[in-house]
Amino acid sequence: MTVGIDEVGRGCWAGPLVAGAVVLGEPIEGLRDSKKLSKKRREALAEQIHQTARGVGIGWVTAAEVDTLGLTKAVQLAMLRAMKQIGCDYDEIIIDGNLNFFQNVTGLKTNNVQTLIRADDLIPAVSAASIVAKVARDNRMAELAAEYPGYGFESHVGYGTAMHLAALRKLGVCEIHRKSYKPVTRLLA
Repeated sequence: MTVGIDEVGRGCWAGPLVAGAVVLGEPIEGLRDSKKLSKKRREALAEQIHQTARGVGIGWVTAAEVDTLGLTKAVQLAMLRAMKQIGCDYDEIIIDGNLNFFQNVTGLKTNNVQTLIRADDLIPAVSAASIVAKVARDNRMAELAAEYPGYGFESHVGYGTAMHLAALRKLGVCEIHRKSYKPVTRLLA
């Protein structure tokens, strides 16, 4: 069994970094990179994944943790947190990208960890991880939009857009912004 792993929110100026880990059960039609799916399709697939997968894990890292740890360590932590939620057996792990975040990590059920660029569009379990992580993060950003009105988190979900920059200039930096990211750091100076 394969655990697919992917993260979302790496480049965001605000909000959590989220990793998904999925061990699929039955095949699911239409899995691909979450960025290539409509919001409605992602949400339907995420629901199906949660209902039928053998294991689903979602690892969260806060903006403050990203600032403290740095991006690489934060991605590793998110992936480890997601993996801790996988209770079923597995014999390999495939991570989207080219960096093995589990090198020299103990506590995994296998040392068979592979990386693959574009795995989120090529390997169904990684596609599923991409989808559940994206849907979970987008939903959380919509909740945070209610807590931090005026920033537009419900639409840009923390990414660096003109709308987000305008809101930052008008409202200032809030608690969920990544203060180590240059566009945010500039406004703190």
